[in-house]
Amino acid sequence: MSTRTIHQWKSISLVEEDLTLPNNKAVTHTTIRHPGAAVILPVTASGDILLLNQYRPSLKKWLLELPAGTMETGEDPMACAHRELIEETGFKAGKLFSLGQVTPLAGFCDEIQHLFIAKELSESNEYACDDDEVIELVTMSLNQLHQKIIDGCITDAKTIACLSKATLCGYI
Repeated sequence: MSTRTIHQWKSISLVEEDLTLPNNKAVTHTTIRHPGAAVILPVTASGDILLLNQYRPSLKKWLLELPAGTMETGEDPMACAHRELIEETGFKAGKLFSLGQVTPLAGFCDEIQHLFIAKELSESNEYACDDDEVIELVTMSLNQLHQKIIDGCITDAKTIACLSKATLCGYI
């Protein structure tokens, strides 16, 4: 099996590899290699949800979404979730529960997104989003969040997946 890195950006790379599929067919496949990410559903004491209104340059528009971020080298998913929650919202979690994981782009990317629900939130003095992030913090009720998904105002897959998993697991 031959592997070639076509492009590298931060910890994400575009890799082309020659491989043999389970049906013995030889192909060249291109994959975005991604270190993984944490997605956090922050729930306030009153049951409201903290979301981000974040400008996404790839789409050239604003998205309403849950806080999330890429894992650093050697970082475990829960540590990433704690770090990203603070960096993007200015809140820290007293309790953080794992909801499992999702594979958002399996056709061309190896990213695994680890889902969490954060409770017992308290303000942190460590708020500091990345230089390439433009973020506004938004709070809404669970009913408002559901309606925004129904209306198509929230289209972010990780947000919909994390909310669904938290609901199915009985956390909200």
